[in-house]
Amino acid sequence: MRSDEEAWLSRPVDQNDHIRGPANAPVTLVEYGDFECPYCGMAYPILKKLEQVAGDLVRVVFRYFPLTNLHPHAELASEAAESGASQGKFWEMHDLIFEHQNRLARADLEGYAGRAGLDLDRFRGDLDTHRWASKVRDHFRSGVVSGVNGTPTFFVNGRRHDGGYQLEELVRLVTDEAARARGGPKPSPRSLVTP
Repeated sequence: MRSDEEAWLSRPVDQNDHIRGPANAPVTLVEYGDFECPYCGMAYPILKKLEQVAGDLVRVVFRYFPLTNLHPHAELASEAAESGASQGKFWEMHDLIFEHQNRLARADLEGYAGRAGLDLDRFRGDLDTHRWASKVRDHFRSGVVSGVNGTPTFFVNGRRHDGGYQLEELVRLVTDEAARARGGPKPSPRSLVTP
């Protein structure tokens, strides 16, 4: 039963989302993130480690939530990632952008696109025309409707996670949610390995 205090994901995950992990994972973690947000930058390696530790228990979804009043490069970085997605390289662009989030000028984004193996003429055309701006805005609006007001914001199996995002907490959350989803005992995530 949904309580009035809990926030829920307004738009279910579908084929238009950027998903990493098994389709049949018992836990879906949706992140609304901003590529220029320092807190999203801190969460990035933690989520990568969570995917390694939790294995087939979790699939991760990324949705854009650029806070343009605070982060002037976040929207163009989101469009760049979406241009990468149109060429089958969303996660490569996502990772490169987060790994270099202090360098998100247009020339930097073009450099990351080259490193990801994108067709640069097509990529430049996408940024010149803001081809993917409407998709970025759609993600942002779905976040607002879901109660997102900052980044990163996580939803676990549709319910907003209002706690922290330290690795141990997320592993516990995923294993508890996987047990609940499967209706059985808690599964064992892979051993935690110090990064």
